[in-house]
Amino acid sequence: MQLGLVGLGKMGFNMRERLRIAGHEVTGYDPRPEVTDVASLSDLAAALPSPRVVWVMVPSGAVTRQTITELADVLGAGDLVIDGGNSRFTEDGPHAELLSDKGIGFLDCGVSGGVWGLENGYGLMVGGAESDVARAMPIFDALRPEGERADGFVHAGPVGAGHYAKMIHNGIEYGLMHAYAEGYELLAAEDLVTDVHGVLRAWTKGTVVRSWLLDLLVKALAEDPDFAEISGYTQDSGEGRWTVEEAINHAVPAPVISAALFARFASRQSDSPAMKAVSALRNQFGGHAVQRISESGQP
Repeated sequence: MQLGLVGLGKMGFNMRERLRIAGHEVTGYDPRPEVTDVASLSDLAAALPSPRVVWVMVPSGAVTRQTITELADVLGAGDLVIDGGNSRFTEDGPHAELLSDKGIGFLDCGVSGGVWGLENGYGLMVGGAESDVARAMPIFDALRPEGERADGFVHAGPVGAGHYAKMIHNGIEYGLMHAYAEGYELLAAEDLVTDVHGVLRAWTKGTVVRSWLLDLLVKALAEDPDFAEISGYTQDSGEGRWTVEEAINHAVPAPVISAALFARFASRQSDSPAMKAVSALRNQFGGHAVQRISESGQP
């Protein structure tokens, strides 16, 4: 089938390639002339036969809102827009309503797989009407991993359900990554363990903690032993925050995901104001020694 794809970044570019390999005719649009197939969203709409399907794969927030607003002006009744980015689920309803006023359908699709999706396929979590999902199923079948459909695809519910499911997926990802990271640091801290990389690699087969994330940690250590080339500064995409907010809204205990999120915040502090306060308090009430900042700015 023919479709449009807006956003040809790290994931969108590979998704276009995977769809084309599967036999679909994909017209891509991106502001960067070196990767785009057309010069504008208007040209994209004109290049597609009606009824049109356009997949949006751009950063969440303002860029997604602007793109969907512009698509509402260049598409028409009977067309379908799929938001495959990491939009917050609360934005899906307004997007669906905006498009519905023009007779345009809307699906939200959480997509997992990162830069490896071209080779391995993408995990897909979709929200929207059954009829719209059925219409887009050839696209989903091309993008998902090979094998049983249910192993890599789910129609999670109405509009918003796909991005909600992806949000929770990413929250879990935060916790898993941090658990592996803490285990790595403990192994590296113990002199008895002389082959940290080998231990982690041994865990990748047959153990209950094996996973693709563990495989990637082993790969990263092989490429950069001791992670000497990178800092510990770690950003968060927003979905971990939203997951914690939902845990609060639903009164669901989520200590692991919350701790992993806060650990990322801590990674961005070269010297923690909170820990300075703790050090000062210990000195005040107990006379405990404090480390003074030297003229160089270091303890």
